[in-house]
Amino acid sequence: MDFERLAGCRQSDRKYRPQPVENDKLVRCLKAARVAPSACNSQPWKFVVVDDRELLTGLADAACGTGMNKFAYQAPVIIAVVLEKMNVTARIGSMLKNKDYSMMDLGMAVENLCLQAADLGLGTCIMGWFNEKKVASLLGVPRSKRIPLLITLGYPDAPTRDKVRKPLGEIYSMNRY
Repeated sequence: MDFERLAGCRQSDRKYRPQPVENDKLVRCLKAARVAPSACNSQPWKFVVVDDRELLTGLADAACGTGMNKFAYQAPVIIAVVLEKMNVTARIGSMLKNKDYSMMDLGMAVENLCLQAADLGLGTCIMGWFNEKKVASLLGVPRSKRIPLLITLGYPDAPTRDKVRKPLGEIYSMNRY
């Protein structure tokens, strides 16, 4: 699908069919994340892919404990995005410029994954509200690591919605602020 159409149809899906996700589609999504750009080619990410029903229930419990994200119980796959250490060059640049390059890097990798999923007819929802300690414990993620995001993945069971966005003229200017 052409990129403009793909970007326009990607949405946060909160209703999934009980159909499992084929492994080849899952691998294609991970490959798309893998080739995302990162500061100094640091690639500060690891994706823990969960399709085990018992673990999925535990992750959904962790995501819903805040009263949100109840749709996580329907997802046939949940991906935990683990923040890994940046390489030395990226870490120094991040400190010198007072910019968290690792979070920008994660954002690009996650968006690549989600766009690839949309292109394959899959839906995703990126979640930031969840019990991180519970997720880390369930997945055996070391205490020294952070899990900034969870991504639900599956076949959506709702139509694509019209996007409500600010008018183009409100989000950019030319040559000066």
